[in-house]
Amino acid sequence: MTRQNTALWLPRRGARFEVGPAPYTPPAANEVVVRVRAIAVNPIDGIPGFLYRLALPWLTFPAVVGSDVAGEVVETGSGVTRLRPGDRVLGHAFGVDKSQNRAAESAFQHYAVLMQHMVAPIPDSLPFAQAAVLPLALSTASTGMFQQDHLGLAIPGAPDLSQPVDRSETVLVWGGSTSVGANAIQLARSAGYQVVTTASPHNFDYVRSLGAAAAVDRSSPTAVEEIVERIGGSPLAGTLAIGSGSLTKTIAVAARTTGSKRIASAQPALFTRITARRARRLGVRVSSIWGGTLKDNEVGPAIYVGFLPGALSTGAYRAAPDATVVGHGLAHIPDALRQLKNGVSAQKLVVTV
Repeated sequence: MTRQNTALWLPRRGARFEVGPAPYTPPAANEVVVRVRAIAVNPIDGIPGFLYRLALPWLTFPAVVGSDVAGEVVETGSGVTRLRPGDRVLGHAFGVDKSQNRAAESAFQHYAVLMQHMVAPIPDSLPFAQAAVLPLALSTASTGMFQQDHLGLAIPGAPDLSQPVDRSETVLVWGGSTSVGANAIQLARSAGYQVVTTASPHNFDYVRSLGAAAAVDRSSPTAVEEIVERIGGSPLAGTLAIGSGSLTKTIAVAARTTGSKRIASAQPALFTRITARRARRLGVRVSSIWGGTLKDNEVGPAIYVGFLPGALSTGAYRAAPDATVVGHGLAHIPDALRQLKNGVSAQKLVVTV
């Protein structure tokens, strides 16, 4: 069968996106090709050209970008036994990652090549648009929480709703209503940790519905003191710092609580490195998350193969935040990116294709 592919191209740094034909790339060993049905957008997808030189200096042009996809498997490469053509899946696309750096593996197109261990089957009850909110945020949260060079927390196994694990430790998630935060809360709870988080007050019910035991107003002048009080005598297992201003506050919390002094930061790497130097004086270790490294270690398959399929099918894990569909067709992706720059709260912008 001859398949015709179409992509949303970035012809060069700083150029506008253009819809145009793209080659259909068959899968290599341990890869699958997915007919993309829904794509979520992320801030890195729409950064100005000069920032691409800082964030993705290796990216070759013309380029296709994008990380979050959901759709149907149409072809599998050698060595793939867990996925078949016709399977409904979500997956993390790595075309902009330094180790991959090829248009065929990015999300903004009709047919994307994905690593099979970074793809998870989804239940029929989960719409593609809602499934697409997960991959990059899930990967970023998983990288920060479970990789040994970050927090090194226990990775959740297959969910057992009758006998939940209780580790008697607390994870602090600063920024619980963000996409990364929504996944971090659920992952920590699935692994048996209590979660204390921050959010705007209008999102308190939302983060509690994801499993947070307590929520504190991130803008409160007494947020640090309130978080320390909520954690109480429970040892801190680790902290995930998400969003502007999170590092300074989480360092203060870590310095005043018992347990782990490790913070995984989802803020820009340069800012994280500068702040990390100051944190060492307080005995706090800060590391910078790159949400794609889990594909190269045990965390990626543990989440996408071992945990997520069962957790989604049983309802133990929720595809969050809620998807807001901006339009249908690749040409609507720039519209979604413009809306994203204006700011969203407890939602993810999605384009169907």
